Amino acid sequence: MGAIIFMTGGLLIDNGWIRILGSGNEKLTRSLPEWNKGKGFKEFVGEGAGFLLIADDAIGGFFLTNGGGLGKDIGKVYYFSPDNLKYEPLDMTYTDFLLFCFNNDLNKFYDGYRWANWKAEVSNLPGDKAFSFVPPLWSKQGKDFGKSMRSIVPIQEQYDLNLSFRKQLGLDQNVR
Repeated sequence: MGAIIFMTGGLLIDNGWIRILGSGNEKLTRSLPEWNKGKGFKEFVGEGAGFLLIADDAIGGFFLTNGGGLGKDIGKVYYFSPDNLKYEPLDMTYTDFLLFCFNNDLNKFYDGYRWANWKAEVSNLPGDKAFSFVPPLWSKQGKDFGKSMRSIVPIQEQYDLNLSFRKQLGLDQNVR
């Protein structure tokens, strides 16, 4: 993780569908430390992080490493899924996650959530934006992905919206 943070601005995977955070650059303006401040931890010094947001995707999903706030499997990666608003354990470490991004079948992981011209749209999507869907992907109506309308929103707005929906739906709030 240190090499990605300190030696890159971040990584854009699969035409920018997945954005792995580094130190930030003009295409991926967020850095991993700044993006996590106020989310996984309050200040840079003095406390452990319950989780670290390490990457996100074009459809408003977020990848996190568990620092103890998501379960007992510290160091493992979770996916905060936009289609159910749950923190799904992926049973992989950060290194495994990188290998997954480079060597796995992302089409299988995102089965049903890619549209005909997604590559062209995603390759033009700024690294600090995501697609937001109406109806939301987690809703009963949102399960018919082909009928959802999508718009581009700031990634911070999508993250806050996902957390707000989680709270409104009464999902576990013990996550730090």
